[in-house]
Amino acid sequence: MSETGLRERKRQRMYQVLSDTAVRLFLERGFDAVSVAEVAAAAEVSKPTLFRYFPAKEDLVLHRIADHQDEAARVVKEGPAPVEALRRHFLAGLERCDPVTGLNDQPEVLAYHRLLYGTPALVARLHAYLERSEASLAEALGGGLDARLAAGQIIAVRRILAEENWRRMAAGERAEDVRPDAVAAAERAFGMLEETVSRLLDEAQ
Repeated sequence: MSETGLRERKRQRMYQVLSDTAVRLFLERGFDAVSVAEVAAAAEVSKPTLFRYFPAKEDLVLHRIADHQDEAARVVKEGPAPVEALRRHFLAGLERCDPVTGLNDQPEVLAYHRLLYGTPALVARLHAYLERSEASLAEALGGGLDARLAAGQIIAVRRILAEENWRRMAAGERAEDVRPDAVAAAERAFGMLEETVSRLLDEAQ
């Protein structure tokens, strides 16, 4: 492995260590009760080092879903039918209980989602991530107002479907029991998107 590749691996490992350490402390004591300095100390790095990796405390938690930020944009670039590609991608996520779909009843995932959705500062930061997802998707759809309108609808549908699945997980239902309803809801939602989004994108061309 090249020196550059080794540096990148070490860098990514540090991101993971810092995020995992922070999430563990936040789950134990609450997000607001743990300082950035305490996270740095637990991870055995200096506070300035931590801030080089994570400029905001909230990003320590959101790191776990950061790689999904441009996911929708990546998916639509794979084929000529964006809504259909996104529909298949979301359904595949439901099939494998991808935590980002909300359909996952593993204790550690439930704990993470309780932390995320139960902390106002994290919810606000999550919406900032979603705004960036929307912007990158709009660009992938061609840019312009119609593409932005289409992207806004797509991101909203994905968010609402995931939140509904998470709500049922948080209420104690099992993922396997909820999956049929989750699939039906996704099919219905993406069917509606097909009508509106395809028309918007056709008009934009």
